[in-house]
Amino acid sequence: MTTYQARPRRIRFVAIAGAVFFVVVFTVIALLLKKSSTGVFFKTSDQLAMIGIGVVLAAATLVIMRPSVRADDEGIEVRNLLGWQRYEWELVRSISFPDKAWWARVELPDYEYVPVMAIQAFDGVRAVEAMRELRRLHRAYQQRAAG
Repeated sequence: MTTYQARPRRIRFVAIAGAVFFVVVFTVIALLLKKSSTGVFFKTSDQLAMIGIGVVLAAATLVIMRPSVRADDEGIEVRNLLGWQRYEWELVRSISFPDKAWWARVELPDYEYVPVMAIQAFDGVRAVEAMRELRRLHRAYQQRAAG
């Protein structure tokens, strides 16, 4: 059984840099709070809350690294930001990457589709290779079903 898995690559660097940025900036702000001459009195709990906000924003930023796609001889599983969805190849009409789109999509019956955020235009050649492999698996299923 052939299995293929893909995840976005370049967006990972952006997400990690963004997460580090949030933690560093909010930590620096928290450390400078007590030294402010604004007349407002900041306590240690305020500093910890500010660092906590930075950590929460960093975690939210890292969520964009979550997407992935997994395909095998039987179907395709798509994980975007909020969970997995599996589609058997018999339900899939095609795998497409519309012009000017940010990511690929799985075309379903009745003009429905599911975005595949794991295959992003931002990844260039890797996205092209992922599309070729997913289309190959889909074609192989179609040939088995027709034959």
